[in-house]
Amino acid sequence: MSFYRVLEKVSEVLNRVLLGVAGFFVAAMIVLTCANICFRILWVPVSGTFELMGYFGAVATALALGFTQIKRGHIAVDIVVQRFPKRLRTLLAGINGLVCMAFFGVVTWQIAEYAITLFRTGEVTETLRIVYYPFTFAVALGFGVLCLVLLTDFLRAILAVEAGPR
Repeated sequence: MSFYRVLEKVSEVLNRVLLGVAGFFVAAMIVLTCANICFRILWVPVSGTFELMGYFGAVATALALGFTQIKRGHIAVDIVVQRFPKRLRTLLAGINGLVCMAFFGVVTWQIAEYAITLFRTGEVTETLRIVYYPFTFAVALGFGVLCLVLLTDFLRAILAVEAGPR
């Protein structure tokens, strides 16, 4: 099995696990929202709902990015590129993968740096007073795994490998 295929398989498994974790956070957001609505009727809202929804939403979104890229679930406007020859489209896909990987690599690095700063300073949320560096590290992880997917996209383009079943 080639290095590319191993990398693609690792990426696939890792993204499926992270998608499950993201699903857990979405389910937690649903439960929290429903609980808050029900308790508001009794004039006792759930404390910290607003901040937890923000953190849970950020984590769910970040952890699902790689899987969404694998499934090509992002919006793409390629009406012009579709008319290009296959070889040029492949070249552009490789360049796009490389540029996106570099950009999101910097994003991953900066978010991880911020998470380390939060860890060192012991920052806590305003309402619930919980540390929030784990949420920040989770977002960095999501972007890092997105970079792995973009790396496999880049390698597929330069190696002219047909996409496997996804």
